[in-house]
Amino acid sequence: MKLPKETKRYCPTCKKHTKHAVDTAKQKSRSSARSQSRGSIPRAKARGLRSGTGNKGRWGSKPAIKSWKRKTKVTRRVGILYRCSECKKAHGTKKAIRSSRIEVGEKVAK
Repeated sequence: MKLPKETKRYCPTCKKHTKHAVDTAKQKSRSSARSQSRGSIPRAKARGLRSGTGNKGRWGSKPAIKSWKRKTKVTRRVGILYRCSECKKAHGTKKAIRSSRIEVGEKVAK
């Protein structure tokens, strides 16, 4: 996927359309520091879904992964950052783009 070096975008800090420099930022992986991440058991327990007695068939161990499910994804999620030329503040996109290769001008992010 090819992206230009500069684009004109709306800057929420300046509250007007300005030139933005385009850059890439690799998506961070889920780690032990993010124990309250979406879909995690500690998060569900913190929301009060673990009240009462008994397991209710929810919090046990997961089944073993089958061999056909052990595939790795070919592409990576790459976040795109837009840095305002006037206030120098960076604004990212809401969702990262899943792509094997992103070119910003001449720079390549794999």
